[in-house]
Amino acid sequence: MGFFKYFKEQAQIIKERDPAIKSNLEVLLYPSFWAIYWYRIAHKLYNKKHYFIARFISQKTARKTGIEIHPGAQIGEGIFIDHGHGVVIGETTIIGNNVTLFQGVTLGGTGKETGKRHPTLEDNVMVSVGAKVIGSFTIGENSKIGAGSVVLHEVPPNCTVVGVPGRIVKRDNVKIPRSDMDQCHLPDPVMEDITLLQHENSNLCNKLIDLKKEVKQLRCQSCKEQQEE
Repeated sequence: MGFFKYFKEQAQIIKERDPAIKSNLEVLLYPSFWAIYWYRIAHKLYNKKHYFIARFISQKTARKTGIEIHPGAQIGEGIFIDHGHGVVIGETTIIGNNVTLFQGVTLGGTGKETGKRHPTLEDNVMVSVGAKVIGSFTIGENSKIGAGSVVLHEVPPNCTVVGVPGRIVKRDNVKIPRSDMDQCHLPDPVMEDITLLQHENSNLCNKLIDLKKEVKQLRCQSCKEQQEE
């Protein structure tokens, strides 16, 4: 792909997904613009087994942009990395089309596997700020990973995952226990569980108070009966 064609495509992608952009020229200031551009070059070299020069390009790009993409990773069209500093994409990662990654995302391996050891992200996946996806499993298409989540297991398509470890809170646009969500307005399953426990504890306390009242009334009634006898 020529530079001007790449520039035109990236300008459209970034304008669609980042409301902060005011002109096409601003695209040249985006770290992700250069990170993806040099990744494409490094990836071609990697596929031709020019491993050293491919890694040299990727490491130089990482130092300049803060985005580290291994040249062996397979990345589809339409990827957008917003801000991008701290993003790490491992060697055997596979990323589909129209995927969005935010600052601090890691697509990594567990360190114990060989072969395919990094995640696969299918089309239209969004991984929010600081999320970590660790291991050789698949994140299904149209899924969202919440900010700060740590995902360790496969995620079916059309799901929303939050928490540490990651937990599915929405599937096929049906909430599991809220409207379509962005990367911030996601359910908090821990707080929901705490609220439920508080509610149940309050009910149990009220029942205990009622039982104590009943026992006291029975005792008083028993004393009266004994006095009458």
